[in-house]
Amino acid sequence: MKALLRIALVLAVMLSMTHVEAAETLNGAGATFPYPVYSAWAFDYNKITGVQLNYQSIGSGGGVRQVTDRTVHFGASDDPLKPEQLQKDKLLQFPAVIGGVVPVGNLDGVNPGQLKLDPDTLCKIFLGEIKTWDAAAVQKMNPGLKLPQGEITVVYRSDGSGTTAIFTHYLAETCPDWKNKVGEGKAVKFPVGIGGKGNEGVANYVKRTKNAIGYVEFAYAKQNKLDYTQLKNKAGNFVEPGFASFEDAAETGDFDVKKDFYLWLTNAPGKGSWPIAGATFILLAKEKTDSNKNVVKFFDWAFKNGDNKARELVYVPLPKSLKEKIKTYWKANGLQ
Repeated sequence: MKALLRIALVLAVMLSMTHVEAAETLNGAGATFPYPVYSAWAFDYNKITGVQLNYQSIGSGGGVRQVTDRTVHFGASDDPLKPEQLQKDKLLQFPAVIGGVVPVGNLDGVNPGQLKLDPDTLCKIFLGEIKTWDAAAVQKMNPGLKLPQGEITVVYRSDGSGTTAIFTHYLAETCPDWKNKVGEGKAVKFPVGIGGKGNEGVANYVKRTKNAIGYVEFAYAKQNKLDYTQLKNKAGNFVEPGFASFEDAAETGDFDVKKDFYLWLTNAPGKGSWPIAGATFILLAKEKTDSNKNVVKFFDWAFKNGDNKARELVYVPLPKSLKEKIKTYWKANGLQ
């Protein structure tokens, strides 16, 4: 009888522990770029495990600050941190998914994917040097389109943003004037235009403003039915944003474990590569081993079970070889 009571007590304790684990909440904050896919993964993961993922879509700058201040379990940034900064702030970093930043407009009579731009023209629009859509440089690339005469309204991110980091890194890489006059980073001083908070804010401004142009993660362009553009890539081809062109860019990436996966995917050389692609990264505080293990469990599950959902939302899942590198990285840091 006593033996049965002991077994019952052990089972009760085990069930209690399982309940506590199931009720756990993981708090993350950062990039708006991957928010749609993280939300979808979190919903499915919660149904299976009971674990809640509370992710605040506040921009990459906020995500870096919060994980550096140790106020969240993980941060998220589209602007990868250099190994020396990670070492200084005692952080770990690994990529989670790959997507694309796309210029989006609101032009009467122009459908998604019809407008063509090259790096120089895009740069001059965001510098304020090309002021109207019917300017000669734009019309030359779009002879079949009837472009409006109205003045262009540039819309940019007002918050510290990894989407801005990717976009301005691309402009600085392809346009010397942008590099010299504006530069790159999560927050830069745009010469013209109005600011919107988050990908959501930029998408809403563009949607409401005639003749506007902004830049958002592609999922936001699709969800808001915005008029995304074609872009001329490094190989000299006009390409549309989408799964195939993001994947083409991703395949060129050589992510190095020794550099904590620090890498940009802009201006990739592939014939069909979308030129403003980028990975989004997860940041962990090195000393928080227990909570880090739970964060890693979530992303390990997502890497195994979330690829179809990522594709549905027009993100590129990480290649299998990269996932294996990340697992090695986790193990080396005692997280698996």
